[in-house]
Amino acid sequence: MAVTVLTDDDFASTLASTPLAVVDFYAGWCGPCIMFKPKFARIAKDYPHVAFFMVDGEKSPNARKSVQIDNLPYFGFYKDGVLVTGASTSKEDAFRALVDTHLGAAP
Repeated sequence: MAVTVLTDDDFASTLASTPLAVVDFYAGWCGPCIMFKPKFARIAKDYPHVAFFMVDGEKSPNARKSVQIDNLPYFGFYKDGVLVTGASTSKEDAFRALVDTHLGAAP
């Protein structure tokens, strides 16, 4: 599935209408965020049952405030618009394990 960029304008409504989602909260100045971005897009293709979104935390402060970001990149895992858990990692294996655990394994 392709990655969709969300903003404060569509963040809450989009997540509310999405059964399973992962959101990459990032900042344009964050080196690990920039390096993980292509991995995030590639991994999204392996999980067709999960919607993958990105939010620039600096341009969408209300979306950013909906989670407690302790480090970047930060990923929020949602079921029916409700945050299940969040985690910070820049390691692909750790990220995949989080998706598998909270949203279901890739087919």
